[in-house]
Amino acid sequence: MPIDVGRALSAEPCRTDLVWGHKDIQLYHLGIGAGANPDKDGPATDPDELRYTLESRLHVLPSFATVAGGALAAAGGLSTPGIDVDLAAVLHGGQRLELHRPIPVEGRAVQTSRIAAVYDKGKAAVIVLRSDAADEDGPLWTSDTLIFVRGEGGFGGERGPSERLELPDREPDRTALRPVREDQALLYRLSGDWNPLHADPEFAKLAGFDKPILHGLCTYGITLKAVVDTALDGDVSRVRAYTTRFAGVVYPGETLRIRMWRDEGRVQVSVTAVDRDDAPVLADTVIEHG
Repeated sequence: MPIDVGRALSAEPCRTDLVWGHKDIQLYHLGIGAGANPDKDGPATDPDELRYTLESRLHVLPSFATVAGGALAAAGGLSTPGIDVDLAAVLHGGQRLELHRPIPVEGRAVQTSRIAAVYDKGKAAVIVLRSDAADEDGPLWTSDTLIFVRGEGGFGGERGPSERLELPDREPDRTALRPVREDQALLYRLSGDWNPLHADPEFAKLAGFDKPILHGLCTYGITLKAVVDTALDGDVSRVRAYTTRFAGVVYPGETLRIRMWRDEGRVQVSVTAVDRDDAPVLADTVIEHG
């Protein structure tokens, strides 16, 4: 079997040195749409966006952890001993991020990654890659990347969690529309995800898409920024954790509808593609905050 579960779980953790500075932060923020004003009746650039784009006012959106140091967690996990799968069968199934403290604008950290679990979903396997990052002052974040591998299930392992989060039976407390620029994927990939699926039309067609699609983690960042800006008073330091399941694709040029339901210490979120009759994009999405 291409996945040797015992070997994968017992493999030595992979250590990666991460280094980033304000340019990396600014590029990431621009890659998820910072700097633009979604209100077409307002100024071309909202002054509040300077906290994402101007080095003298810069703060760090926590989802930057998914690209810090240019590292690709999913790619690293697929090189773990015991993991030998067809990349064409691999999908990014979900992401969870836990923040231990705010991410500094300039940083050096060591990220330790390991396979935390391999679940048997019958016709597919789900690999959970856990990455912990820490600097000289202690832990920064813990990130779980869920990698869905078609055709690799049926090995008799644990099925793992499969609960779906129902949306509240009421109108959302906030709704934000976020247009995705035609060149958004080209800009976002400069933060380290060079998969041609997001840039090359011919490659995208081979993968079954009419044209290149937006990175799931770009949508992940766009969504977190919308929640921080509209439901958390623009304060990135309030974010404690952020979980999502990737439920569908986004094409550059589309508009995202981000609906938010507030509760004590959490915001539940639904993201859909307005241009395709609100087709699901992100599901089972929760942002925990202080």
